[in-house]
Amino acid sequence: MALTVGGKRPAISQNSATSVKRRMGQSTSTQDCPGLPPVVVEEILLNVPAQQIICVCRLVCRDWKLMVDSASFWKERCRREGFKTRVTAKTPKERWAFYFLYKKRHNLLKNPNAEENFNGWHISENGGDQWNVEDVFTPHPDNTVTKCFVTSYHLCLKSQLIDLEKEGYSPAFLDDIQPDIIISDWYVPRWDCGSQYEIRVDLLDQKKKTLKTFNPQRVTFPQWNDQQWNQMTHVFKDYGRGVRFIRFIHGGQDTQFWAGWYGIRVTNSSVEIYPASEA
Repeated sequence: MALTVGGKRPAISQNSATSVKRRMGQSTSTQDCPGLPPVVVEEILLNVPAQQIICVCRLVCRDWKLMVDSASFWKERCRREGFKTRVTAKTPKERWAFYFLYKKRHNLLKNPNAEENFNGWHISENGGDQWNVEDVFTPHPDNTVTKCFVTSYHLCLKSQLIDLEKEGYSPAFLDDIQPDIIISDWYVPRWDCGSQYEIRVDLLDQKKKTLKTFNPQRVTFPQWNDQQWNQMTHVFKDYGRGVRFIRFIHGGQDTQFWAGWYGIRVTNSSVEIYPASEA
């Protein structure tokens, strides 16, 4: 049974809820459910798939509904699945959203580490000797990152457009919950050549009109620098209703106009959706 984050719940008939009650040896009354001790019921429910918990088990009886809607239930479920969340949401809907956000959390950018050349990226500026892919020459803090995108002696920019609904985040969910949108990007200069790095991230509406923007000043490195990796981060919070797309653009160039690939290097870029109080 699939459940899109923030999407419509599958229709559940009264017979489905009644069937669950009977299998669990419970009364088919819509009031309290006598039988197993609450601690045993909770242990059972903690091992039932989350979609069924929300769409079926809550309908069994008042006791189960109260248990499933409680903050402690989702806190324990998150703990068991290794999600480091405080589950501070006040309503059941928000608690479910927290859980599914953690369950779905992943990098929305495709090919962030240049492992697939430029697959997934749109090249918007390709100056100098154009974009290139190289092995990292300075070890990245994440030792699984071994490749990077390299700029040249005129401006090089590349971008991705993320369709949030296609990624499973429904318009209603985005408008009502407004989860934090976390941006991260890593960049490094060559030690022997000056370079510049730039980034811009836009939150767009359905017509791709810009609603919010992160566009910091260019970062400039001098020649003979320490050649260390740097991380650019930003969190979009309380951005309002209507966000449907995210446009991520980054790149740069060298500042000495040397032929070849002496400009800024970028890799390990990410765009992730987090519960609002956890970012």
